[in-house]
Amino acid sequence: MAHDTPYQLAGVMGWPVAHSRSPVIHNHWIEEHKLRGAYVLLPVEPSRLEQALRALPVLGIAGCNLTIPHKIDAMTIVDHVDALGARIGAVNTIVVNADGSLSGRNTDAYGFIQSLYEARSPWTPDSGPACVIGAGGAARAVVVGLLDEGVPEIRLTNRSEAKAHDMAQEFGPRVKAVAWSERHAALEGAALLVNTTNQGMHGQPALDLRLDALPITALVSDIVYVPMQTPLLAAAAARGNQTVNGLGMLLHQARPAFEAWFGVLPSVGPELLTKIHATF
Repeated sequence: MAHDTPYQLAGVMGWPVAHSRSPVIHNHWIEEHKLRGAYVLLPVEPSRLEQALRALPVLGIAGCNLTIPHKIDAMTIVDHVDALGARIGAVNTIVVNADGSLSGRNTDAYGFIQSLYEARSPWTPDSGPACVIGAGGAARAVVVGLLDEGVPEIRLTNRSEAKAHDMAQEFGPRVKAVAWSERHAALEGAALLVNTTNQGMHGQPALDLRLDALPITALVSDIVYVPMQTPLLAAAAARGNQTVNGLGMLLHQARPAFEAWFGVLPSVGPELLTKIHATF
């Protein structure tokens, strides 16, 4: 490759961020497409988020992904937010424009929905109600993705019940807030269960949720991918439910972000999957 080809830098910004497998994904694609560039970890404390984002164009960085806890706070910092990001109320991808301004996008909804279809389960959007645990930025992307696919009812529950209630009010009548004390019973008749919290992530306690009322036919998704089999997924699999871990969402949300920075839409191939699995 010619040395006059621009060298592009990108990264993932979060706190903590050391667990992220995003560098493995993006650096694989950089190598696969013979590009000049690198994708790095960007550990940034919440109090320094604005400083860090505003430094991206100064440092010549093409953009970054955002992970916990920055996805919502970045909304008030960037100069432009795409329509989907504005509707979700969170962004996970920052693109530095030619004039140095920052654009925020959300590719999480796309990544999540792709992960469900990739599971090749009997689940379809019209299979029945979905139960979503959590009310943060990831939950917002999951809810919007499910609504746009046509899921008839979403039961939303969160330890901070006010946040679940506010989200339900915001997203309309198909989203119903469920009291945290009623979360176990809310699984009755559900076709899909999604954990969007960090409960079950390495170093965090397991999600406190009994699956007794959940139909065996329901698909169970956990957006956590470290570990790939969380206590929730292990319990669901043990009783016969099909499960989906967070790796598919991670991989597929990365594709449009990579295209925005490097100008190539990559694919998820077996070599990349082998590399990712080797990190666990």
